[in-house]
Amino acid sequence: MLDEMKNMINQLDEKELKSALFLFYCRAQAVEEGNGYSEQQFYLDINKSYNDLLEYGKNKARDDQDAQYEATHIVFGYSPMGSLRVALKELGLYQKEKIITFSDLFSIGPIWQLHNAQGMDYRYEWLRMHINIDEEVLSNYQDNFEQTILNIDQIPTHHPIIIWAGENSHEQTGLRFVLNLLKEKTNDIIIINVNEAYKAYFDRPEIDFTPRSTGEISHEQIKQIYEKEKNRNVLTQAERKTLEQQWKQLCEKKEVLRIWQDHKIMNVPETFYDEYIIQTVKKSHSERKNNDFIKSARIIGEVIGHLDQYVGDGFIEYRVRRLIVDGIFDMEGVPRAMRYYSIKMR
Repeated sequence: MLDEMKNMINQLDEKELKSALFLFYCRAQAVEEGNGYSEQQFYLDINKSYNDLLEYGKNKARDDQDAQYEATHIVFGYSPMGSLRVALKELGLYQKEKIITFSDLFSIGPIWQLHNAQGMDYRYEWLRMHINIDEEVLSNYQDNFEQTILNIDQIPTHHPIIIWAGENSHEQTGLRFVLNLLKEKTNDIIIINVNEAYKAYFDRPEIDFTPRSTGEISHEQIKQIYEKEKNRNVLTQAERKTLEQQWKQLCEKKEVLRIWQDHKIMNVPETFYDEYIIQTVKKSHSERKNNDFIKSARIIGEVIGHLDQYVGDGFIEYRVRRLIVDGIFDMEGVPRAMRYYSIKMR
């Protein structure tokens, strides 16, 4: 506590220190004079002033840190964050451009009213009940989500904002959500569509590869894309309004699975991939020429590897468990995580 107090005092300038000291002596004098101002009230007021100063110091330190930045990037996931971080370091921009990361996966789970507390709680409860998530990650989920929203709200008005979003329902949903959060800000906003950029700069006819998300391209490619795209495609007000309106339509729905189709985000039933999962298990039985149990992780990996959508293994694993409950698959083991159990056709 003493170290925290010292750090807080060191962050105050002379005028702020004089003001705090003057207020302290005024309150001490009021206690001596009586007049109904008690020692207990003096303690409560000093304690409040101390906490206010701590908060002020934290905000000032954050503001001082933000002042060194000249731009803010927003990405969706730890993988693109890591690649972008390396790219900015190689460009000599890591100390000048800030990265804000949403670690959530927006292609799955409800996004109903996600821009307010009720919607955040609704999404958290669905994830908690349906997706196998590490306990520590789950316990910090809401705090991290709210902190990311706060970080976005505190972006300085002079910062250009660069949003990285590939052609998938995860990043495109996140893009619209973020633009709704930014709707009162006047910052220049640049969207880097990594699929269009990849096609323009790296596509080779002899290689059959289309990135499903920003996380699937290398830091070197991100570096080159940023160098070429950073001064292009500032959103117009009309474009911003269109994407904000699309968010309003999306967040009215309670569906829990979204795909990217015909350049649009489409809500689909949560059973959308069930038949493909079943066919994958049947195919594995046929190749093995037996009906023995197969590690669920193997099936889930194969399904994910052949999908052209970005939904994550957690959702596919949830559907595997649902198919077990529905009597489609038999199970051996404990379904606390995909590596702990095996499945076969019943």
